[in-house]
Amino acid sequence: MIEIRPFADLAHRNHGWLDTRFHFSFADYHDPDRMGWGRIRVWNDDLIAPKNGFPPHPHRDMEIITFVRNGAITHKDSLGNTGRTGAGDVQVMSAGTGVTHAEYNLEDEDTSLFQIWIMPDRAGEAPDWGQREFPRGDRAGRWEILASGDPEGDGSLPIRSDAKILAATLPAGETVTYEAAPWRHQYLVATGGRIRINGQEANPRDGIAITGEEAITVEAIEDAELVLVDAR
Repeated sequence: MIEIRPFADLAHRNHGWLDTRFHFSFADYHDPDRMGWGRIRVWNDDLIAPKNGFPPHPHRDMEIITFVRNGAITHKDSLGNTGRTGAGDVQVMSAGTGVTHAEYNLEDEDTSLFQIWIMPDRAGEAPDWGQREFPRGDRAGRWEILASGDPEGDGSLPIRSDAKILAATLPAGETVTYEAAPWRHQYLVATGGRIRINGQEANPRDGIAITGEEAITVEAIEDAELVLVDAR
């Protein structure tokens, strides 16, 4: 099953400093049919104005992955962690028993990012945070695992969930295939460029909810960057 969720139909909030779309229920947006996809709970498409951001706020028992598309985000938390994550790179936070953090766009340009929340398999553990650079050239024409529940096995950032976050860059006319388990849930978004998924066409930033497929073949109609989450 493949369901295309058009970007224009996603819940939209514009707060001036933050222009955001919600793929699933979040904050004041509630849709009982969009409470998540498997263990994927949140996928927000955020545009943050320069010199603005999210002031300190708490989280607990959630795996929070931030994929920066353009610009950069600067993180600071109650554990003493600080870091700047630039375009194409990723930060992860395991909220565990509780952590307070702030995220700001300290740049002179807009920052766009995906923030993805995945429910953890283990609760009550100490919070943690990490980030890594992932050069976009390293994933040209292939999937690269950015974060997963098996970081030692695939060399990715660690999360506490049976899930993978992957990305690929794909020139127009090329394809990439992901071997999927039909009982799992995949969610795919192309940050730019039109694509086809197993023959179905989608526009940039559409949400693509997938389950029951053994293989997911993506063809780039235009140059595209792909972000995929595979979770239970």
